[in-house]
Amino acid sequence: MEERGERIERLAPPRRATADYMRVAGGRSNVHGLVEVDVTEARRRIDQLETATGEAPSFTAFLAVCLGAAIEDHPRVNAYRDWRGRLHVFEDVDVNVLVETAAGDGGGLGVPHVLRAVDDRSLRSVHDEIRRAQASRDPAGLSRVERAAFRLPGSLRRLVWRLPQWFPRRWKSLAGTVAITSVGMFGDGGGWAVSPTNYTVQLTVGGIAEKPRLVDGELTNRELLSLTVTFDHDVVDGAQAARFVDRLVELVEDAHGLPAEPQSAASGPTSSIRSRLAAAVDRLWRRE
Repeated sequence: MEERGERIERLAPPRRATADYMRVAGGRSNVHGLVEVDVTEARRRIDQLETATGEAPSFTAFLAVCLGAAIEDHPRVNAYRDWRGRLHVFEDVDVNVLVETAAGDGGGLGVPHVLRAVDDRSLRSVHDEIRRAQASRDPAGLSRVERAAFRLPGSLRRLVWRLPQWFPRRWKSLAGTVAITSVGMFGDGGGWAVSPTNYTVQLTVGGIAEKPRLVDGELTNRELLSLTVTFDHDVVDGAQAARFVDRLVELVEDAHGLPAEPQSAASGPTSSIRSRLAAAVDRLWRRE
């Protein structure tokens, strides 16, 4: 059998940055919690909003808003530990998300984007910012300084990922305070992903699968999201992490930030009522 050839490709700078990041993050005191979250109600409301307004809210934006609200109730997880052993606790929840864009060869490219102060923002404003980032012509474009930095030896390039320990405030301004990374959007079915992280708190979003679950004493099929919550154990202890996860799950399962169907408008199939319903839902969805 004739041996086939090979193709050699140059590793894109963002991929090189990811490799550097993973090497540094792997040395942190990461603890992972695997949870299943019932997102049936949240997905129902997302479908309802799409029907009423013609646009479905970003699921990442929804999770970011829930994360911001959970941290608002448990603010000490929104912190970094510096090299002197001090905790830097931040008030604003700045969420670093991976935004898939059309940049790059052969498909989408995941580009980090920081959503600032999500704890004080509406779901709509977070959604709009994610959509703008996705529509950017070249969000992965590098400055001359950045291109030069990627030519440095790996040991020097990886120094930047130690900023959380050296200069927490500077790291916050560059990369945020917490992170959400999604793998479930690229496939079907359930399943968790476990990844090291440079953040004190990170959500890794897995797949969504339909499974039986006991609800109000009755067994029914529900849509369950596989969610990995990762903590830096140097900053967050077990009891604190458990309370935070309980609150986060509660917010997600209650579809926090997604408007419910207005009760007064759900009374008939006429076009005028449907129009009023759509207008009411649209006002809730766009409310700041």
